[in-house]
Amino acid sequence: MVKGLRFLKGHGTENDFVILPDPEGAIDLPPETVARLCDRRAGLGADGVLRVVRSAAHPEALAMADEAEWFMDYRNGDGSIAEMCGNGLRVFARYLVRAGLARTGEFAVATRAGIRPVRVAADGPEGPGAVTVRMGRAQLPGPDGIVVTVGERQWPARNVNMGNPHAVAFVEDLAHAGALLAPPPVTPAEAYPAGVNVEFVVDRGPRHVAMRVHERGSGETRSCGTGACAVMVAAARRDGVDPALTGRPESYTVDLPGGRLLITELPDGTVEMTGPAVVLAEGEVDLGLLTAAPVR
Repeated sequence: MVKGLRFLKGHGTENDFVILPDPEGAIDLPPETVARLCDRRAGLGADGVLRVVRSAAHPEALAMADEAEWFMDYRNGDGSIAEMCGNGLRVFARYLVRAGLARTGEFAVATRAGIRPVRVAADGPEGPGAVTVRMGRAQLPGPDGIVVTVGERQWPARNVNMGNPHAVAFVEDLAHAGALLAPPPVTPAEAYPAGVNVEFVVDRGPRHVAMRVHERGSGETRSCGTGACAVMVAAARRDGVDPALTGRPESYTVDLPGGRLLITELPDGTVEMTGPAVVLAEGEVDLGLLTAAPVR
C-alpha cells in the first residue's frame, strides 16, 4: 500500500467527502481504511469517500465504459459500499472539471446505480456554478404499512428507491427525529434487507419542505441528495402532483441542515437535482499514521 496518499476534500450542501484520485484503480481501499479516513478526530473527517476511477479500470463499471469515462466508487463513512450518493455525484463532477478530466457542460458518470448524466454550469463572479444531476426515475415499491419509530412516536413512511432505498416520514417537527445517533427502527424489516436511509420531513410552504436524514453507514448527515429526491417525489405524490399526468416538470425546494436543493421531476419520471458543489482543499495523507489510529 502506498504510504503517502493524495486526496482532496469537498462538499455539497455540507455533505462532505474525501476524494481519492485513482484513475487506474490501483489503490487498496479496505473498509477499515475508509472508516479511518472519514474519522473526524483521527482521520481527515468526512461522510464518505469518492474514489475516482476510469470505468475501463473497474470491474463493476467496465460495461459502462463506452458511455462514461469515469466511475464514482462511493463508500459510506463506515467503509461500506453504497449504490449512489447524489451530493457525492455533484462533488465528483466538480472535481472532474477542476482536474481537467471533463469540461463544463454535460457529461456522464458511471455509478453502481447506473449511468448518471451531470451538467456543470460555468463559474461566475459569485463562485462555482451549480451542478445538476439527472438522478434517474424514482421507484415506489411496496409494501404498504412501513412505519418509522423514534422513542414513543411512530409515523407511516413512503418507500422510495432512488438507486438506494429510502423511508420518507412526514412529521410535525424535525426535532421529533431525535439525535439520530443510531438508525431509527423501520418496520417491516424485510422491506429493506440491505438497510435504509430514513428521512424526516416537515412543510415550509407550497412545494417547499425541510428534512433531516439518517444515512445508513454514516449516521445523520448535513445533506443527502438521493434523500432530497426521494422526499420530493413522496411530497409530490402526497400533494397529488404527478408530472406524468400534468405533462410538465414539477419542482420542489428542499431545505437541509447544510443548504438548499432544487428537485425537479420531469414528465418521463426522471428526477433532476440542482445544487452547489465545491472542492476546497487537497493534500497528502500518511496512511502509516492513519492505520495506527483507533477507529471511534
